[in-house]
Amino acid sequence: MFRGSIPVPHEKTMDFTELIKAIPKAELHLHIEGTLEPELMLQLAERNDIRIPYDSVEEIRKAYEFTDLQSFLDIYYAGAGVLQTRQDFYDLTYAYLERAAADNVRHVEIFFDPQTHTERGIPFDVVLDGISSALNVGEAQLGITFRLILCFLRHLSAADAMATLDEAIPHKARLHAVGLDSSEVGHPPAKFTRVFDRAREAGLLTVAHAGEEGPPEYIREALDLLKVRRIDHGVRCLEDPALVERLVNEQIPLTVCPLSNVKLRVFDTLEQHNLAKLLDAGLCVTVNSDDPAYFGGYIGENFLQVQQALRLDVESLQTLARNAFTASFLSRAEIERHIDAVDAVFDSA
Repeated sequence: MFRGSIPVPHEKTMDFTELIKAIPKAELHLHIEGTLEPELMLQLAERNDIRIPYDSVEEIRKAYEFTDLQSFLDIYYAGAGVLQTRQDFYDLTYAYLERAAADNVRHVEIFFDPQTHTERGIPFDVVLDGISSALNVGEAQLGITFRLILCFLRHLSAADAMATLDEAIPHKARLHAVGLDSSEVGHPPAKFTRVFDRAREAGLLTVAHAGEEGPPEYIREALDLLKVRRIDHGVRCLEDPALVERLVNEQIPLTVCPLSNVKLRVFDTLEQHNLAKLLDAGLCVTVNSDDPAYFGGYIGENFLQVQQALRLDVESLQTLARNAFTASFLSRAEIERHIDAVDAVFDSA
């Protein structure tokens, strides 16, 4: 881990909790459907007269014990069933933004999964209108800027993804990029090459989940075939030294989600997480919350717990915070302004 020129005795007396609260943050790996807290799930189920197999917040939270990615996705998709109307998607998104503001998040790049909803008969524009309206209000009222990323569900067919892209392109003024999520193993990025080619032709940037449960080769495919600008997760890259060298040389960002990785058993404990090793290798690593309602922590909690578990020093935290803005899809001028704000916090720490 980075030790830099900051003396260790000073770090032992530092209040990392207050420092982490003060850091201006960018969140680049956040599934808006994964911010559906049990309280809101019950509220929307009642509002929309939908039966769910839980009678209380406590019952829902007890169900949030996962053994792998698929066991999480099963309840994730079931929970999304309470989202029916434009107002539901608005309420979901604005609730996340208020929580993000409490963590001093200044910029978010939010994933949404239209196929999760359109296959239930919810029109695409209902989903997009609710989410984008809340993002616009959040920018005006909370000062959180945003980019919106449409993700394709990789366990569905490439033809289904292409049909979703066809539906999305008329709305591309409100979209910034496309991504790839859901069950990784057995669904390599290569499956979606033509879809991503068409998305880029339409002027959309590309990102993709790779190297979480899937092998390092999926990261390489995402780079070479999908032409992604950053890798979501990517923690398995350390298994392939040549790939690490490439990621470092090209400074491809990794949007790492520590609490998610532990909750889904990518790592058994947070102390075993390889985030510090990724930093030491010179990779452009960022910290994010993924699906915080399900994984027990928003971005501030991810920063705090990973700092404590891995004993990250001040320089490491500053690097992680700077990396997130550098890896964002903001303009160069906006990135530099946010990085100056990050550095100001650490200069005064």
